[in-house]
Amino acid sequence: MKKKLFDEVSFASSKLVTKKYSTSFSLATRMLSPKIREAIYNIYGFVRFADEIVDSFHGFDKETLLLKFERDYFFSKDIGISLNPIVNSFVLTVKKYNISDKMVKAFLNSMKADLYKTEYNTEEEYQAYIYGSADVVGLMCLKVFVDGNEEKYNELKDAAQRLGSAFQKVNFLRDIKDDFEELNRSYFPNVNFGDFNEQAKAEIIKDIEEDFEYAFKNGILNLPVEAKFGVYMAYRYYKRLLKKLKAVHHTKIMETRVRISNPMKINLLARSYVKYKLKLI
Repeated sequence: MKKKLFDEVSFASSKLVTKKYSTSFSLATRMLSPKIREAIYNIYGFVRFADEIVDSFHGFDKETLLLKFERDYFFSKDIGISLNPIVNSFVLTVKKYNISDKMVKAFLNSMKADLYKTEYNTEEEYQAYIYGSADVVGLMCLKVFVDGNEEKYNELKDAAQRLGSAFQKVNFLRDIKDDFEELNRSYFPNVNFGDFNEQAKAEIIKDIEEDFEYAFKNGILNLPVEAKFGVYMAYRYYKRLLKKLKAVHHTKIMETRVRISNPMKINLLARSYVKYKLKLI
């Protein structure tokens, strides 16, 4: 009984992390069925904390913190509990939905890369980083969405990865200024952000649009009903971000951090809901 209370506190902590760190993801998660919402909060809380270690905890020994976070996860998975409520909630979700160690390790490896790697010079390096930092997060969520249906998981996993990739690439493009000037990182291979041009920007956007198109046609439209509207909402949000980025001149991309206003988020929600209720998605 006492462990159940602690687990409830852990779930509430992951939900709070989601709400505080990302209003857009929190909004999309609220559009999921209540029976899967909690698990998505738990996944987000874990990946958010790892990301914060490498991106935000300046002045601290980031490598030590991240390695401790990793050890805590695997130790806690073995014994079934962590006194870190974020890790505890994630462990429970991993066990319930059979999320593999391979996925978690791939994610943590990409986070470790952010500690020392500043450039991705080949397509292979770039894709490996995106797989760990974004694709596997999409696959973790898909494990929750299909709730043990391996046939459905295999049917949708490529689309889940492409959607995760699209989200991450939009984030890269939106956060160029912070990544390049503050963190000294450049994710897109063979792109010189000291001399960014319209062709380079157009090629990046075309790649993202192809990911979105594939993910929508082969994934979102075929998701279980419990997940479809929430994922569609996230898709619409990131599509709108990309549209705004597309409108920014390449000479201004390093000076502008595109955002979606709260009124626009509500507008997107309302329009998406109408399409969903009319079975247009």
